[in-house]
Amino acid sequence: MHDGKGCGRKMRQKKKIINEMAVSFLSCSSNEAFGRAAVAAFAAQLDPTIDELSDIKTAVSEAVTNCIIHAYRDTLGTVYITAKLFENGELQVKIRDKGCGIENVKQAMEPLFTTGGEERAGLGFAVMDSFMDGLRVTSHPGKGTTVTMRKRLARRPVAHE
Repeated sequence: MHDGKGCGRKMRQKKKIINEMAVSFLSCSSNEAFGRAAVAAFAAQLDPTIDELSDIKTAVSEAVTNCIIHAYRDTLGTVYITAKLFENGELQVKIRDKGCGIENVKQAMEPLFTTGGEERAGLGFAVMDSFMDGLRVTSHPGKGTTVTMRKRLARRPVAHE
């Protein structure tokens, strides 16, 4: 007799969080560097390689810039960043805004698509995707956008104190 637990499938184990952080700031272009540096400093706990750290900083920079340029356009809003470090050496970063949202996420993620005019290259999501191991974008027009990125770091974390 089967007890019904798991329905004969392997249960997915939840990854253990070893640390997390949250920060928010105004959508000023001068704060892009702050967001990038905050996540890089947090990720440094996992002792990433220089290349891994550079990848993280580039992806975060693109996501924060999207909030500043596209989500809030010519107004000030708040950019929210949360980051988690997992025992398996994975970093998860969520960058969220409460801006205008994206009507068609699939189209927005296509390389060279932009709503920012000729001065914009339309490569932000492509850059994020190429530098991170996972990218998910959820958006609701008029309510905002959340970009979730994952990066698996080659080095294993040191014992957490």
